[in-house]
Amino acid sequence: IILIIVTAFITIALTYFQLAAEDHRWWWRSIFCGGSTGFFIFAYCFYYYFYKTEMKGVMQTCFYFGYMSLTCYVFFLMLGMVGFRASLVFVKNIYR
Repeated sequence: IILIIVTAFITIALTYFQLAAEDHRWWWRSIFCGGSTGFFIFAYCFYYYFYKTEMKGVMQTCFYFGYMSLTCYVFFLMLGMVGFRASLVFVKNIYR
């Protein structure tokens, strides 16, 4: 729950800075700002695979990175939606 709250607040802050710079194209940027956590998780998956595990072989590598890429994509979609919805509510409130 803390991750969702922090994602919403950070995305709102970045949307505010973007609107203050008179850039009205905040829609996709709010999705990417919120969903960027998925990219960091995927980068950590590489570190974990190469330095913390003893996995070897093609099948283990394919399974590991296949499942991790799906997991990171779900995190990207989930947190991107949180960031977009939080920014949408914020923009509707300030331009009311």
